[in-house]
Amino acid sequence: MKINFVEDNSHIWDERSANADQWSIPVSSEEVNEARKGNWSIILTPVKPVPRNWFPDDMAGKKILCLASGGGQQGPILAATGADVTVFDNSNGQLEKDAFVAKRDGLKIRTVQGNMQDLSMFEDSSFDVIVHPWSNNYVDDIQPVWRECARVLKKGSVLMAGFGSPLEYIFDIEQFEKGRLELKYSIPYADIDHLDDPKVKEIAEAEGYSWGHTLEEQIQGQISAGFVIAGFYEDRGCALLDKYINTSMATKAVKC
Repeated sequence: MKINFVEDNSHIWDERSANADQWSIPVSSEEVNEARKGNWSIILTPVKPVPRNWFPDDMAGKKILCLASGGGQQGPILAATGADVTVFDNSNGQLEKDAFVAKRDGLKIRTVQGNMQDLSMFEDSSFDVIVHPWSNNYVDDIQPVWRECARVLKKGSVLMAGFGSPLEYIFDIEQFEKGRLELKYSIPYADIDHLDDPKVKEIAEAEGYSWGHTLEEQIQGQISAGFVIAGFYEDRGCALLDKYINTSMATKAVKC
C-alpha cells in the first residue's frame, strides 16, 4: 500500500498538537504584550533564539510567511511586532493554535493549510520574510520547498530556515532509544524505506514520516534556488548526541 505521507503527517501532527508537543505550546499573553513593546524573540531550532539582526529594523507592515510554522509560537510574536503575518502549515491542529492566540490577544493572523512543497496559492514576490522552523524533515524532497520560497519572496528578501543534522538518522532507532549509538543506516534516509523494522514503523506512525536530508540538499539547495547564505548558527536538538555535537542549525538566506 502506497503511503500518502503528506496526508498522514497532517493527521499525526494534529494528534501531536493536541498532546502539547514542544512545537505546539502557544506563547503566553505576556509574551505577546512584550513583543508589542519591542521585547521579543523566536526560535527556528529547539533552544537558541534567532539573532534580531536577521530581521528588518522596522517590522511594521512587513509581509511575513511563517512556513510549516503552526503551533501558536512564531506567528503570534511576529504579528505582535506589527508585521502582516501568514502562517502556513500541513496540520489544521497546529493552525488552530495560532488562531487561538490571535483571538485571545487581538492579533491579525492569516492561517493557510497546505504542503510546504506547494505554495501555488501565493503570487510571485509576495513576502518580505519567510520564517521556516525545523520541519522540512517531514517531506521527501526539499528542493521544491527552496524553489517555492525563492519564488514567493521579493528580491533582496530573507529566508530564515531551521533544520536538523542527518546524523541522528544513521543509528539503530531501538538502540538509540536505550541510549546506545549503533550505526545502521546511511544518508539520505527515509522512514518509508525501513518500515519492515517494527520500531521505525511505530515511531513514524506516532511522530510522522521523516527524512534525513543531506546537508548539501539543505544548504546548497538554497543556493541553487537563488539564495546567498548570509548567516548561520548551530543549536542543540537531540539529547543523546548533544554532549558530542550540535544537531540542529539555522541559516539566513537572501534572495539574489
